[in-house]
Amino acid sequence: MTFDSRERPSRIPWPPLIGAGALVAATACAFAFPVGLPFAPLARPLGSALIAAGVALVAWAVATLRRARTTTLPHRGADRLVASGPFAVSRNPIYLGVAIAFVGLGGAVDSPWFVVAAFIEAALIDVFGVRREEAHLASRFGEEWAAYAARVPRWLGVPGKPPGAS
Repeated sequence: MTFDSRERPSRIPWPPLIGAGALVAATACAFAFPVGLPFAPLARPLGSALIAAGVALVAWAVATLRRARTTTLPHRGADRLVASGPFAVSRNPIYLGVAIAFVGLGGAVDSPWFVVAAFIEAALIDVFGVRREEAHLASRFGEEWAAYAARVPRWLGVPGKPPGAS
């Protein structure tokens, strides 16, 4: 039995596993190598705000997918290509929201390890989640996906402008 990316992006839900691993690693580093942030008094309220913003973005994205009656699980096949709500400005608002929350957690607990973990987690999710999901969506939705991918940035940017355009 061979794997078919048209049916689903992967067999394993890599993004939540990577996120959990990053959280455990950052927590372990914070305890083993305690380092504070140089701007801790400002970082805590800013960090709390970033956590709230990240969680709100994830909740909005999940609600948008549910309203469209498609999966929210990264290892299941998409029934529809969702391009509304937060998906109109980022192709990966759930992963972006998690990364924002990780950065916020670093500020809230006065530890740069969570900020480092946010970038590592995002890079690993890009490789093991995003790229596979994009291949799945391209094979499933063809030209509709190509048009969407051309106008909406993968993570952040100005919708409608290709990366690197001024």
